[in-house]
Amino acid sequence: MFKIFPKDKKQEIRLKRFFMAGGTYLLWVALGLFSFFNGLFRVTPAMLTILLCLILVINVSVFLLITTGLNKKFKDPSLTLFQMIAATVWAMVIMYYTDEARGVFLTLFLVIFVFGMFKLNYRQFLLMAALVLVCYSGVILALMIQRPASINLKIEIMNIIVLGIIIPWFSALGAYINGLRVRINRAKSIIERMVIFDELTGVNNRRSLMDILAREKALADRGGEAFSVCIIDVDHFKCVNDTYGHLKGDEVLRTLATAIHKNLRAEDHIARYGGEEFILVLAYPNLKDAAICAERIRNIVSAIKFQNCSGDFSITISIGVSQYIAGENYESVLSRADEALYRAKNAGRNLVEIEPAPSQKSKIGQHSIGVC
Repeated sequence: MFKIFPKDKKQEIRLKRFFMAGGTYLLWVALGLFSFFNGLFRVTPAMLTILLCLILVINVSVFLLITTGLNKKFKDPSLTLFQMIAATVWAMVIMYYTDEARGVFLTLFLVIFVFGMFKLNYRQFLLMAALVLVCYSGVILALMIQRPASINLKIEIMNIIVLGIIIPWFSALGAYINGLRVRINRAKSIIERMVIFDELTGVNNRRSLMDILAREKALADRGGEAFSVCIIDVDHFKCVNDTYGHLKGDEVLRTLATAIHKNLRAEDHIARYGGEEFILVLAYPNLKDAAICAERIRNIVSAIKFQNCSGDFSITISIGVSQYIAGENYESVLSRADEALYRAKNAGRNLVEIEPAPSQKSKIGQHSIGVC
């Protein structure tokens, strides 16, 4: 189907549901025309034309509300309840003007309630059931007054009893299915988040980091700007766990990740690589600019204060920085950044070191950027 909302999946789903409802209307229209030409639908040609035009107007209106995005201003953007009420009104019109085949058309209500499974809860289903029963009873009462010869009161009472039994039961089933759908969607969201984000720190996990690197590599290889990679390691993190416990160590990692994430640009990424190691993917085409950013992050982390610890407690980080060179694999840039990190830790920690690609060393050279 033509993608009217390529970036809005919810709107696309709403539009698909509208087309499903529209297909049901087409079936109703076909059934109504068949009944009309066989003398079962007792309306004049002019009234039939008016009814068909009104059906078209309602469906076009819903279509325009969704495609223009105006439906988002309503409490229920899918307009499910509105469409069900509109369909109920048309079903009542058919019931009123159909005599011998009225019992056959009662199945229309079940079709309407199936549509409600997409959105309605049990309370809303019961309200719809009550609306159907009241309206159908009103139709029978109007026929008793205006065309008493066209109804069999015993059969109509039986129809009302059957509706009173089946529709509430169907409502309970619909609400149960809708509840399952909601729980499945929630579970799906949780699973999707677990696939992408690290459970402890809330930043990207190692798996999503690989996807980010593959995407950035593809962009750079197609002629886009290069990117830089920073590997961050928390200095003496084992001492934190040994002194304050693993729960405090977890808090330190969460605080660290949050502080770094807040101080990155929207186009940059942070991921937990494993243990106390994090990786930054920075959209800096210049290695020195990436190193300056890493130095800024190092200073920010050094200034973090932690509660429930000794007054002088703080953490420092060592960072290794390298830049991606078009055509290489991203394992190479990670390896160079890891080499720079190794030098930073051997040089006393709390340092930023860069490791240029072999083709860059004549221009940049190896050196540390900042010290405590």
